[in-house]
Amino acid sequence: MDTERNGPVAVVGGGSMGVGWAIVFARSGREVRVHDAVPAVRSAVLGTVAERLAALAAHDLLSEAPGVVMAPITVAETLGAAIAGAVHVQENVPERLDLKTQVFRAMDAVAAPEAVLASSTSSLPASEFAAALPGCARCLVAHPANPPHLLPIVEIVPAPFTDPEAVERTRALMVQAGQVPVVLQREVNGFIYNRLQGAVLREAYWMLEQGIADVASIDRVMTSGLGLRWSIIGPFETADLNYKGGLEEHARRMGERYRQMGAERGQPDGWDETLVARAAAERRALLPLEDWGARVAWRDERLMKARAAERESPTYTAPGENTAAGGLREGA
Repeated sequence: MDTERNGPVAVVGGGSMGVGWAIVFARSGREVRVHDAVPAVRSAVLGTVAERLAALAAHDLLSEAPGVVMAPITVAETLGAAIAGAVHVQENVPERLDLKTQVFRAMDAVAAPEAVLASSTSSLPASEFAAALPGCARCLVAHPANPPHLLPIVEIVPAPFTDPEAVERTRALMVQAGQVPVVLQREVNGFIYNRLQGAVLREAYWMLEQGIADVASIDRVMTSGLGLRWSIIGPFETADLNYKGGLEEHARRMGERYRQMGAERGQPDGWDETLVARAAAERRALLPLEDWGARVAWRDERLMKARAAERESPTYTAPGENTAAGGLREGA
């Protein structure tokens, strides 16, 4: 079984995440069958899809008319009807271990032998709900950001028992669907996305608890600073571009300060020279130091475009919220 354009995809769970996935796969020209165990949810699927497609079209984010994109999406009354002949099954039921275990057992019993069974779980490793299945080798996690039709990242997380071929077929399918897949080398609670998000939230709650700043101020630091920059480059590249000399220079200047910040929160682990050297080597493979200045200019150009787009699009401002944003400086 392959991931050719005509291979159908089943979406199990027709809530917000399931609808987003249906749009992702339908945009790439695939037949999509959506099933939900709750009749009221099933009856709402197509209407919700139509609303979201209309919004995408209004922002010029569809290459075809909404009706054309929506045409391959159907709602299946039974799990078996949704999964029959599907090359990929994307599960989106609520984040309960007992429920996911039950649903995966049912999917494994009726899916074609080579169909990949993927979960959208945001934290549960596949080894916790699929290890006992006869078809466990085709089970894995494909965790999207929410909503998946707007945020393209997908974390593909194989269990120790997952067949590498299932991983590769899932990666290829996601690329063909216009998503951005990242394959984790091993299972970890929360994966990459929620571990990074959790680290920020832990600090945000701590600063609120300690009276350092209020909720609006903490959010503003993200939206007018970190988040704006992180929408273009990630934390490693941010550090790499903050100082001439790259990651190693950043660690030399800032490593001890970051270690002290972590120690204040009971996390004293710092960045030893070996770890920094490993990260720096990976960055230099991506960006030779002779190209550092050009990449900084590229970053600044992207930031200027983002700021210009902000001015063209009115945004909600909470009462008393200051929308003025300061400039970037080296080392921020």
